[in-house]
Amino acid sequence: MQKILIVEDEEKIARFVELELTHEGYSVTKATDGRTGLDLAESGEFDLLLLDIMLPGINGIEILRRVRRESDVPVIMLTARDAVMDKVSGLDMGADDYITKPFAIEELLARIRVTLRNHAPSREKRGELLHCCGITLDPERFSVTYNGVPVELTAKEFAVLHTLIQNRNIVMSRNTLLEKVWGYDYVGETNAVDVYVRYLRQKIDERFGVKLITTVRGVGYVIKENTEEK
Repeated sequence: MQKILIVEDEEKIARFVELELTHEGYSVTKATDGRTGLDLAESGEFDLLLLDIMLPGINGIEILRRVRRESDVPVIMLTARDAVMDKVSGLDMGADDYITKPFAIEELLARIRVTLRNHAPSREKRGELLHCCGITLDPERFSVTYNGVPVELTAKEFAVLHTLIQNRNIVMSRNTLLEKVWGYDYVGETNAVDVYVRYLRQKIDERFGVKLITTVRGVGYVIKENTEEK
């Protein structure tokens, strides 16, 4: 049984989500403040976190930041605010997805299924180091280096890079990347692939002066084994 932690200070919302998740067969634990939520999240006992941004004690963004120091556990952010910066901050800190309150429970359940499924393949391939174009990617330790220099990536950035390296020299369409990284029933922005490729270019290409990810116009993206520095 998969375990989900809900960190939400609005009791009615937390209780409603708990009942729905329990009905779907998940094991659910609740926390109504940031400190308790952080302690539980750092225990490593959960398969997914539902994390509200506005919390008493410690806010959701800070909890996420601390959790990401040690773990790549899937995180879906919950927020009552539809501000772009809330979403960007959560994604940059390593959130896998976000949903704005009020939300339809069917959409939340779909996002949970997709997020859990996306993390399952990486667990099956632990220990398989990938090397390509100066990049070393370690799925077990959730780490990436370029010529030995650490590169800090969010969970979704890591997943996109992992997929491109696994399929090096093969042009991956945007739809294929969406299916492999976000899942077949992904609901969200259709330009998500372009956004995360841009993030990777900022953190790798621009930082190290290389051209790692090539755009194939009208098709998608590819990492070529013989990529040369600019």
